[in-house]
Amino acid sequence: MSDAESDYDLDSGPDPAAFAARAPEATASAESAGSVHAVGIGPGNLEFLTPRGRRAIEAADVVVGFETVVEFVADLTDADLLTCGYRDEGETLARFGERVAAGETGTAVLMGDPNHSGYQFLGKVEQAVESEEAGPVRVVPGISALQVAASRARTPMEDAEFVTLHKSGDLGPDLERLREHVGNRHLLVLPRPYDLMPGDVAAELVEAGAAASLDALVCEKLTHDGESITRTTLGKLATYADGDGPEDTPFSDLSVLVVRRA
Repeated sequence: MSDAESDYDLDSGPDPAAFAARAPEATASAESAGSVHAVGIGPGNLEFLTPRGRRAIEAADVVVGFETVVEFVADLTDADLLTCGYRDEGETLARFGERVAAGETGTAVLMGDPNHSGYQFLGKVEQAVESEEAGPVRVVPGISALQVAASRARTPMEDAEFVTLHKSGDLGPDLERLREHVGNRHLLVLPRPYDLMPGDVAAELVEAGAAASLDALVCEKLTHDGESITRTTLGKLATYADGDGPEDTPFSDLSVLVVRRA
């Protein structure tokens, strides 16, 4: 992370996820003219990109998203690519909003499935589009690394509690949900690099009274060539707690933590 990005306050302002979730989408075809699409591209391996998402990317005049996401789909489209980081996402999304308001076809791309930890960026896309009186924004769901992790760990979603920590704002309620359900339900957790990595989450749970013997899996770079799964226990995983940089953890920033129920 650059010095400029480290100075950026991720917690400033109202939570855009609430804006994105304020009401259901209006009833209309996802293919309807004038729609702006927010596409979940999957975990990064294009074998997991849905045909509907691919069509929205291919048809776009302008594609916007974080640089690390856009680079996965850059070869699929001749669109103008607007990439951003945390510091310049507001400016970049404003340009995107202006262009779709002028009649261009726009697609925003998000890693995985927008419904799994993507709502903050989705809300910012919607705010930018609505401020220019363009839209509406249609979400095209994707396949999340969370779903892949659930498959690898054999933890059915109906028996699991999903919590994303990969967001800004107050994480107290999210951590409380994990403490409440650990041992009774499978936990599927998206950690936050690098202050709430798998070891930090494990330490929180053990400190709250969870059994150190619970099976824990850290699934890294799922569907990619470097995919790996560390199978351990919650207690052993907790020994990797503390730190706030990549040098302080053995795990990738592309990790999903699974804690199996007792």
